[in-house]
Amino acid sequence: MRKGEKTIAYVFKNAGYRTALFGKWGLGEIGSDGHPNRMGFDEFFGVLNQHHAHNFYPSWLIHNSDKYPLRNVPEVEDRGRGDGWARTKIDYAPDVIFDKAMQWMDQHRSKPFFLYLASTLPHANNEASSAMGDGQEVPDYGIYRDKTWPNPDKGQAAMITRLDAQVGKLLAKLKESGLDRNTLVIFTSDNGPHEEGKNNPKLFNPAGPLRGMKRALYEGGGRVPFIARWPGVIKAGTTSNHIGYFGDVFATVSELTKQPMPNGPQGLDSISFAPTLTGKTNQQQHKYIYFEFYEQGGRQSVRFGNWKAIREPMLTGKVQLYDLSKDLSEQHNIAEANRGIVKHPLTRVIQFSVDGSNR
Repeated sequence: MRKGEKTIAYVFKNAGYRTALFGKWGLGEIGSDGHPNRMGFDEFFGVLNQHHAHNFYPSWLIHNSDKYPLRNVPEVEDRGRGDGWARTKIDYAPDVIFDKAMQWMDQHRSKPFFLYLASTLPHANNEASSAMGDGQEVPDYGIYRDKTWPNPDKGQAAMITRLDAQVGKLLAKLKESGLDRNTLVIFTSDNGPHEEGKNNPKLFNPAGPLRGMKRALYEGGGRVPFIARWPGVIKAGTTSNHIGYFGDVFATVSELTKQPMPNGPQGLDSISFAPTLTGKTNQQQHKYIYFEFYEQGGRQSVRFGNWKAIREPMLTGKVQLYDLSKDLSEQHNIAEANRGIVKHPLTRVIQFSVDGSNR
């Protein structure tokens, strides 16, 4: 990230909160303008790049701008990026990070705090996966030990169960501290399921009826659970049909903390979903939700109302069109029968993508 950019951590700091990031950050290394401590976080503990995040038994993690040694002995490890895999596995990085986060929360529970817990579970160790055929690193398979599944599938299931247990511990700590009714907890993911650890996604059917996986712009690639818990404010067990994207968290926390939302040169595309959280009916919607992806030839997608348009490869591919109200699995491309719908909104949005001239 560039110097001067504002994250949601600044919004919380301006409201008097202590701020911390525990886990994965891929937007600035030690000494750079994008380091978490220069982006509004008082405390950081974890990994600073995607490669280091792959290694679940690294020989070190990072505390603010210092290396924090672990007891693992690497078999292969890039000491600069932190990727590789271990020969001797003692300290499981997600557990170390989680324990540090809970310690920090204990220390700061008497005043308002914002904790961004960016767990690497259930990611794969991509390097170990390529070299050894199993990238789902976990201390033990637990309740899945005696399953007849291949080890990568046992590991995938065990990683998810481990993450679930950590969420339970966090909620229990909030309750024990008397903070649960005054704390908004949000649980979500940055993409759909993967198969990078040599796990078989068909075994668990993690995307349900949705088409596509991680890196796809079909619903299975980017439509993920978004779970919010705020006892006394959010009615338990309720669901919402509101359609938004993760950037909307920015406007939401600005509204909840009564802070102005920072605006860059182009403004922000963030719309607060606080009305949805608090049970109000005046929820504003996005006219368009647009995504670009730059690997594998590039892809573009735009959601407008019930329509979803996809173009791959980027800029040169033929536009696909789906009506998600009738075809959530995106199995029936109806672009040819709806040329007028394809042309009008998609042309406008993709023009912005290409030259940045307008919205």
